Amino acid sequence: MPNIKSAIKRVSVIETKTLKNNMLKSEYKTAVKKFEEAVTEGNKEKATEALKLATKKIDGACSKGIIKKNTASRKKSNLAKKLNVM
Repeated sequence: MPNIKSAIKRVSVIETKTLKNNMLKSEYKTAVKKFEEAVTEGNKEKATEALKLATKKIDGACSKGIIKKNTASRKKSNLAKKLNVM
């Protein structure tokens, strides 16, 4: 445990940021899973809507620095490919 006041504050701030990052990461992973479920069901309309939401969540995670730009681009591309194959 840190003894210096500023170090104690940094620990607190880091915990808060970690929780927020985990929340955003969880949101985008859940959106991707919902898209995968829609694709598995074969429901094209539901999959299209889920793709829009997943893309939005991935872009949000990318803009916050949770995932890198190329990773976000690759994930969106793979999801779009799955939709087009349907």
